[in-house]
Parts: sequence; structure tokens; C-alpha cells
Amino acid sequence: MRGFLFSAAVLCCICMGAQAQESESIEHIDSVLVAVSRAGEKTPVTFTTVRRDALGSAAPSKSLPMILGTQPSVVSTNEGGTGLGYSKLTIRGSKGSQINVTMNGITLNDSESQEVFWVNIPAISSYLSTVQVQRGLGTSANGAGAFGGSINMNSSFVSPNPSGSFDLSYGSYGTGIVNVAAGTGLTKKGFYANLAANFSHTDGYIRNAWADVYSFFGVVGRIKGRNSMKFTVLSGNQHTGITWEGIPAYKLAEDRTYNPAGEYTNDKGETVYYDNESDNYVQTHYQLNWSHRFNPSLVWSSTLNYTSGYGYYEQYKAGKKLSKYGMEGSGKADFITRKLMDNGYAVLNSTINYSRQGLDLSGGVYVARYDGDHFGRVLWNSANTTRDYEWYRNDAVKSEATAFAKAEYDLSSWLTGYLDLQYRFVGLNMKGIDDEFSDLAYNTAWNFFNPRAGLTGKWGAHKAYLSFAVGHREPGRSDLKEQIESVNAAHAGEVTLRPERMYDTELGWEYVGKAATLGVNLYSMEYKDMLLETGKLSDSGYAIKENVDRSWRRGVELSEAWKPLYWLTLEGNLTLSTNKIKDYVCYEDTYDDATNWDNYRKTRIDCGTVDMLMSPSVIGMAGVVFTPLRKDDFRIGFTGKYVGKQYWDNTMTDALSIPAYYVVDCYAEKSFALFGGRLSLAAFCNNLLNRDYCADAWVYRAMFANGDAEYIEEGLFPQALRNFSFKIGFAF
Repeated sequence: MRGFLFSAAVLCCICMGAQAQESESIEHIDSVLVAVSRAGEKTPVTFTTVRRDALGSAAPSKSLPMILGTQPSVVSTNEGGTGLGYSKLTIRGSKGSQINVTMNGITLNDSESQEVFWVNIPAISSYLSTVQVQRGLGTSANGAGAFGGSINMNSSFVSPNPSGSFDLSYGSYGTGIVNVAAGTGLTKKGFYANLAANFSHTDGYIRNAWADVYSFFGVVGRIKGRNSMKFTVLSGNQHTGITWEGIPAYKLAEDRTYNPAGEYTNDKGETVYYDNESDNYVQTHYQLNWSHRFNPSLVWSSTLNYTSGYGYYEQYKAGKKLSKYGMEGSGKADFITRKLMDNGYAVLNSTINYSRQGLDLSGGVYVARYDGDHFGRVLWNSANTTRDYEWYRNDAVKSEATAFAKAEYDLSSWLTGYLDLQYRFVGLNMKGIDDEFSDLAYNTAWNFFNPRAGLTGKWGAHKAYLSFAVGHREPGRSDLKEQIESVNAAHAGEVTLRPERMYDTELGWEYVGKAATLGVNLYSMEYKDMLLETGKLSDSGYAIKENVDRSWRRGVELSEAWKPLYWLTLEGNLTLSTNKIKDYVCYEDTYDDATNWDNYRKTRIDCGTVDMLMSPSVIGMAGVVFTPLRKDDFRIGFTGKYVGKQYWDNTMTDALSIPAYYVVDCYAEKSFALFGGRLSLAAFCNNLLNRDYCADAWVYRAMFANGDAEYIEEGLFPQALRNFSFKIGFAF
């Protein structure tokens, strides 16, 4: 089950019209959890901050990963091709399970897969005040370890005044989005309440890429004196078509919107599709937060969180053996199945921050327990035998305890030292059988120590920094499950997956002037036992991984922004990198012959030093924004993104690669003062140059002992051609 649902609707408006002292007091006490996990101006960490105006200038059909695709070293993709639905991103080539994601200091990464499924966070960019994207190991974070990047999201702070907003968007492929939000503001007694909701639908670009996602947010709280107390409920419901199979390469020329999900042949010999090939998930978060400011320098904040989740994906399986689903007989039949999960996630997160006279100290603890049940049901089969029964069940309990302490200290008027120490304990207990009847019994624990240290120098408009960090990350449940299945182990003692380790060195320089900013960063991310994707997918769309002894990502990142005229802004970034695996050994599935897939075994292939899959050596962005009116209430922008050649797997086979592509998006927006608020109108065009390209791919390869031609099965993800969307909104 791929669903992980987090509500999209969060606080709606940035503080309006408050006195500076009151606003700063509210923001300080209500945001300590966010501040502790973020990098500051003196932290020797490579990061960019995306602010509210930049988030709001993106097409409403774009999920947050698609919006962040313009940031340095970021590549984003969408399975359905439109931007709404299943989306993902990489940072310096690091995949989703290696990217730590937090919202207001609470991790959103799924405990088992360590992924964040952005399809369940519709239009979240409309409700965020800032997003900080850290590259490399970054600062200490809770939950899944940052192993190449971090995304730290911050919703808008409590507004002292009543506020409300309404946005309505419509675009190509039947895409419609509605956002509504309202807040009481802060009353004289310190109480406030906020409600928000999102409704999103798209038909998708490829067949069956439709998505219906609903979400709700509610919070009540009180800020009084030195204390802040709030209770938050976040809930959402996802219903989307399955798209993770992608499109076979041979189909691209004849129908690039083809999707094999749910395809079967009926009794008349006609090709038809099952109309409920879908992914469904409901999740609700309950959070209780208390923050206390002891004095202007010392703030403590703690949050209790409980998340309940339930969902399934439903599929039509044609011509499958009865024995595959635990039924007697040697024949075959068509099946309708559901794979379900039911889980609960409990968290205690507590942090404290002290800041005074050139010294910034912070620390915290994070304790979590995740209990997830996985089970499968057969709803129907064409053999007219037993129906609606359970054919497998397993569960996993994952416990985690994290403690960190970090300090920034001004060694002189221009030099700051940084030290960040983190300890993580992770325990995992798996049991039961999976859908292949493999015994998943497995019990293990990991202990990690992750130190970080660095220096930052600031003089005038210049800043330079140097840092070194060590990070560790454990295999996910899906990684372990796939290996257990692949070795067909009678018990899990044969599991050989190991935690991965990274040594990250960052050296950077920045210049921030009145009209221009420049940045250069050199990085070296050296891996030991990296958990690397093989290019294969499991039946449920998870990337299958393996350990590689030594690998690295090394590169240079350049960025600039220049405003030569009041009405013209130019910006861009460029990453040049090398992403290598040393002495890579591939073990390819091998069978007797193309008609007899028996006697399964592995064939060793020594590939030498190769490029990592889906890791382009060149990534670039160039943008221009025109603001012809001095009031800055009318803007026209163009953004171009270049992504270099990418291989589908780790063998550097040219025939199995995505060519480089360049895509341009544009927008125009105008706002007006109306009835004490602001009315905004915007139009967007994605893929302005109508490029025909694919942004992601997977591949499965098999050999035959008798010399038959290699079997290759692949899935590519074509992105939509030129498409449009429009938005009208009102806020006060």
C-alpha cells in the first residue's frame, strides 16, 4: 500500500496588521519546533528557502515536489503527467526514502517505507509560509534520517486578526481544485481557531491517472503570556487510479497516454479495463502541543501526536494460478484483490532552545512507535470458488528514540562554530506471511551516532562555510520484505541488507547584495553500503534496493539572482556532478529458456565503475520575472528546467536511458484591492514548448541459460504536453 495521507489544509493567512512586538512574540513561542530543525543564517548547511510568493506563483495543478523542481539539484516527476497525483522528487539524485520531510517540526516520512507520498498533500503550497530545502545531511532531524536532503515545511503562523480565503482553479485534463480557509484571529483572551479544507480532482494525462483527494484541517488554541497550547486535527481521504506501472517503451510512439493498469481480455476476446484499479487511503492526525517561554532566551515545546491510517489498493489480476492465492487446484483464474493496511503511529517530540549573546543551544528527544498490519483479501475470482477471504497477513512494529544536542557559538565578530550531535535507536519486529507466502519473521535493532560540525564566516555581504557530517540510515520494511521474498528464505536469518553510511563534506560561499545574490557550493557525499535502487519495482510500486560497498556523489552547485531593473528579475542555478558506484556487481535473474521460466538462479555481471541510476550529471534552471507595475501586483514569469541524461538501472546501458530534456513553464498574475481584501487572477501554461519527454523509468531484466534473447520489461512516465490552468482567489 503506497498511501500515506497528510492533510493539505493548514493555516490560511500570514499575520496581518499586528504590531511588530506582538507578532514577534506570537511567532517566537509558536514556532520553536520549526526553528530547532531549521538551518539559520550562521549554520554551515547548504540550503535554500522558498517563500510564500514563490509558492503561490506556481500552477495550482502542481504538487509541492513539482514546485520545488526549480530548486538547485532537485529533479521532480509525476506519474500521471500533470503534476497532481503521485509525485516525487530527488535531491542530488537522492530518492524519496533518503529525504527527511517535516511539517512544523513533525516528521511526515512513513515509518516503514520512509517515503512521503505527496499525492496525499494536495495544494499544500497554497498554505505554507516557507519551505526550507536542505541539501546533504543537513541539521539533526526526527524520524527517517536525512540521507541526501531535507524538506522542512512551515505553515503560516497564527494571525492576530480574523482572516479568510477562497481559491478556485481549473485546468487541462479536467483538473479542478478548491481551497477554503477561515480563522478567528487571536482574541483578547488569547484564543484562536482555524479551519481549512481542500478538494482536488484530475482526470490525469495518462489513462487511469485520475485523482480525487479531500482533506480537512482544524485547530483550536490559546496563546497567553508565556504559554501556547493548541490541539490540531488533520484528516484526509485519497482515492486515485494506479499509475506506478508506467508505459512500455514500444507503446510511446503509438499512444503515450497508455496505462496497462487493470487491463484484461474479456470472454469476447476484447481488451477491456477494470474500472476500479485504484489506491485508497484515509489518515487522521491528532496533535496536542504545549510551548512555554521561560524568559526571552529560553523556550520549551512538546507535542503529542497520534496518527491512525487505513487503506487499500484494488487490482484485477488476469490468468493467475489458483495456488498463488492459497486456493486448491492447478488451474488458473481471474481475480479481484485488495491489499490492505491498518496502522497507528504515536509520537512524543520535545525540544528546548536557548539563545543569547552569540550562543544558540538546542536539544530534544523524539520517541515514536509504529504498528502496521498488512493483509490481503480476494474479493472475486472467475473460477467461482471461495470468495471474499483473507489470503495473507503480516505486521510490523517499529520503535524509535532520537536525542540530539546542537550549538552555534560566535568565536569572533565574523566566525561562528557549529556542533550537532544526534543519537538514534531504531527497533523493528516483523512477523506473519506475505502475499508470496514467505515467512517475514524478523527482529532487529540499530543504534546510530550522527555527528556534524562546521564553521561559518560572515563579513559584509559575504558568507563562507565549511562542514563535515556523518549520517546513517536503516533499511525500510519494504527493502527487507523484498529481499526475504527474493531469496525465498524459510526464515529471515538470510537477510543481508545493512544500514547505509554517508560522509558529507560541504564547502560554500555566498554573496548577498542589494541587487544580486551569488552562491557556489562544493560537495562530496561518500557512501558505505549505500542502499541503492536496482531499477526494479515490486508489485506495489516500491523500488527494490540492494547494498553497494562504495559509491559517491560529488559536484558543484551554482546559483544566482539578479534584479538589474525594478521590473526585471533574473535567476538561475546549475549543478554539475558525478554520481558513481565503484566496482558494481549486478546479479541478473536467470531462467532455463524464454518458454520455461523454471530453475530460477542469478548470474553475476561485473559492470566496473558506473553511473547511478536516475542521477543526471547536469541539472539547471533559468528564470525571468517581469513586474512592469511599480506596485508589484502584476507579474509575468518564465521558468526553464534542464535535466541531463539518466539511466534506468545501474548498468549504464545506453538503450536503457532517458534522454536529456528541457521544459519551460510560464505564468501571469494580477491582484486587485476589493472590499477590504484582495482579488487575484492567474493563468498558467506548463510545457510551453510542447516537449515530448519522459521524466522517470524503471526496468526489469532477465537472462536465459540457453542463449535466448534477454527479456526486458520497463515502465516509462511521459509528462503532459502543453497544458493550461487558471485560478481566481479572494483573501482578507
